[in-house]
Formats: sequence, C-alpha cells, structure tokens
Amino acid sequence: MMNTIQVQLGDRSYPIYIGVDSLCQPDLLTRHIKSKQVVIVTNETVAPLYLERVSDHLRQYQLEVVILPDGEQYKTLAVMESIFDALLSKKYSRNTTLIALGGGVIGDISGFAAACYQRGIPFIQIPTTLLAQVDSSVGGKTGVNHALGKNMIGAFYQPQSVIIDVNVLNTLDDRQLAAGVAEVIKYGLIRDAGFFSWIEANIEKILARDQAALIYIIEQSCQNKADIVAADEKESGIRAILNLGHTFGHAIETGAGYGTYLHGEAVAIGTCQAADLSRRLGWLNDADVARIIALFNKAKLPTEPPDELSAQDFISLMAVDKKNVDGDIRLILLNKIGEASLPVGVERSILLDTLNEYGRRK
Repeated sequence: MMNTIQVQLGDRSYPIYIGVDSLCQPDLLTRHIKSKQVVIVTNETVAPLYLERVSDHLRQYQLEVVILPDGEQYKTLAVMESIFDALLSKKYSRNTTLIALGGGVIGDISGFAAACYQRGIPFIQIPTTLLAQVDSSVGGKTGVNHALGKNMIGAFYQPQSVIIDVNVLNTLDDRQLAAGVAEVIKYGLIRDAGFFSWIEANIEKILARDQAALIYIIEQSCQNKADIVAADEKESGIRAILNLGHTFGHAIETGAGYGTYLHGEAVAIGTCQAADLSRRLGWLNDADVARIIALFNKAKLPTEPPDELSAQDFISLMAVDKKNVDGDIRLILLNKIGEASLPVGVERSILLDTLNEYGRRK
C-alpha cells in the first residue's frame, strides 16, 4: 500500500511516498540517488532501530554514516560541523546524496548541511517521528538553532524525495507521538475545518496508533503542506500560516532551554495562546477556544505556558522571529476554526493581556 503526493515546484518538484513498510522497498530510495557516494545522517536513538535496514539497500554505493547525539539541544552549527568533517575527510563530491534518517532535528540539520556543502548537494528525507512525517520533512525549511532564537540560521532547500513508513511509528514513544499530533491539529485549524472535526472524532484511534488513522492524518497533513509550499515556497505570503502557534512556541523552547519542551508540545501551548489572543480580538468565541484547548488536552499535550516565563520574557523572545517587520511582532492568528490570518501586528496591550492571563489562573 503506497500513496504518492507530489510537491509541485517546477523542475524541483519531488514526491512524498507514504506507505506501510516503505523502508523495505529499496527502489523508493535508490531511484533518487544519482551518484556513487552516499552519506546517512542519523542519531543515537534511531541508528539501532533503522540504520541497518536502510544501509542494506545501499551496499553498492560508497557509504558513510554520521551518528549525531539525539535532542533539540544538539541542533547547532557546532554539531553540524561533524557532518562536514565526514564529507571532507572522505573526499565526497558535490554529487553526493545525503540521507536524513531521523526526526525533525536530523532532517533540519542534515538539510542545512546539504544546502551548504559545496554550495548544495542532493538530499533525501526519511522521517521517523510523526512530527517530521507530517511537517518538518516537507517543504525545504532547513536550519539550526542559536542560543537567542530557534531556527534563525538556515536555508530553503528542497529534498529529492520524502520516504514515509508509517510502521516506524510503532517504536516512537507516546510523548513524541503526541508532539506530532500538535502539528496535525494545526492543519485543521489553519485551512481545513472538516479535518479538525475528524481529528476530534478520532483522537483516541490516533493515540492508539490505529494504522488506518495514522495513514489518513499523514496523507492529509502532507497534502495540505504540499499545496501551501507549491503556492509560496519562500514564505512571502500564504506559507506563513503554517506558523500558527510557532512564535509563542519558539519563545517557550528558547526560554525554557532547548529540549525541555518537545517542539510539538511548545506549539500546542502556543496555539492555545494564539486562540486566546484571537478571541480577545473578537475573531473566535469562547466556545471555539474551549474546543481547541479540549482537543489538545485529549491529545495529551500541554496547554499552559511555563510559570517561569513572564510576559516580558515572552515579548523579548518573540521579538526574534522571522515574521517580524521593523521590530513589530507579527503573529498568525485564527479568523475561525479552519481559517488562519496572514501575519498581523497586534496592539501590545492586547498581546500582554494574553501573556499575563492565559494559562496563569491556577
């Protein structure tokens, strides 16, 4: 069983393969490798589970493996240097194919390394977490974190293909699975109210890893993202709506320390804050906000910001955001469930009301 979604970007278009046991189908991988040199980048958690399975398909190539430590705190320029060390020490050429085998951190750091090495080498995404499968592996956003801001150093650089095997989610822990559901819920909120309702009705199946439910949410999420990326690859317009909850969420990740919150957990909190702010602007009603928070709670995700981050902490951290213009904090909010706004500036006093009050009435 295999479904293919095409990301339409002209001569840089590429397929997203979604199926069961996709990692056992070597042709999905090798058809996109055009040279004799291949490097797999993975991490210490994924390597014991899936590295041998992928490597077995590549015995005819000059193969190098780079195993990185696991965690958001290692998504740095310093750690990325080890990828360059491997490429350079083995004299890998500009036709080398780099394969990212792992979650969002591996995909982001590997993609950025591919964009930089000899000014760009081909790379393939094999995402092994739900969050990476439904979001970060698609669309060509690559990069690393800085102590002052998440994902502030990077490049738009599209993969040759994305290979998604739903069976790898069987080895994913419950917390990581829930983190991926946060991004799935996002798609329903920003452009697909029917999908949001379907998630509400089927959240228990998703968390129980029902195979049909997982395939459905992955396909729907990837199709939504592929459509948006095709319309606005470099985020000059509509693609910005994919950042619902992310300005708040990135502030939480940075302020609490990378790795304290999983990305999806921080986005869940940030989306609830964005919903609260949308209500204060008169765009959502109380019932809408309650419905959004209830779904995140059912998905076993946090919905309240950390106590240690004050409103002023949030303001300072949110000031380092790629959507901001001339120092004006610009946010993606909700006009209604199923429709997001483009980036909007919000009166500072109303933003402070959300930051001071939402989730702090214990």
